[in-house]
Amino acid sequence: MKVSLFITCLSDAIYPRVGETMMRLLARYGIVLEFPNVQTCCGQPAYNSGYWKEARAAAKTIINAFEDSDFVVTPSGSCAYMIHHYPEMFKEEPEWQEKALQLQRKVFEFSNFLVEVLGIQDLGARFPHKVTYHPSCHGSRLLGVKHEPMALLNNVEGLELVPLPFAEDCCGFGGTFAIKMSDISGAMVAEKAEHVIETEAEVLVGLDMGCLMNIAGHLRYRNQPVRVMHLAELLYEGVSYSDEHTANRA
Repeated sequence: MKVSLFITCLSDAIYPRVGETMMRLLARYGIVLEFPNVQTCCGQPAYNSGYWKEARAAAKTIINAFEDSDFVVTPSGSCAYMIHHYPEMFKEEPEWQEKALQLQRKVFEFSNFLVEVLGIQDLGARFPHKVTYHPSCHGSRLLGVKHEPMALLNNVEGLELVPLPFAEDCCGFGGTFAIKMSDISGAMVAEKAEHVIETEAEVLVGLDMGCLMNIAGHLRYRNQPVRVMHLAELLYEGVSYSDEHTANRA
């Protein structure tokens, strides 16, 4: 089984630890992630801005990059769902449309891959902290990834999971939306951050670094000491803590 990592732009350029923790977690289950170096942006910024020609060029690079993979795993629900747009983008090019459909069927968001493909819900992690979870729009609403992160978090020893008020409200990022309508975006993230603060959680966790980057920025602006983590980072820190704890007892 050839499993490849689709790292996404934000994780590659700003949050490389997310990809590293994904690789280390999956390696515990005998999966060595391939990393095609030719992969690039999924084309979402161009697509959302109406530049379909440029988006199709990026999409063809992604399709070619993962053509030989059995599964493609990504830390972003947003970028994973962008690939669902590929078949529509190539409706005038049947050969590419078929390739796009094949890619769509084998792309999985990280928690979805762990739970639904590998059947793993308990990684043996220990994370004794108060945590709240933000379900990003693309992952939860469009991909339908809802129970998977909950299952993984509920099996982390010592973790106190606190419900986030109005959790399904958008954080206001939305990629180009945050730039084109910055005032509205700013108001939305301020509201989201306020709800995070209400939980009194030590950690905010999510599945998409775009959303988490947006919320983390506003929390820092308000001098709030909430740690913001991708689910893969939390799980890896949790299994590392558990391994160390077990070793010390031995």
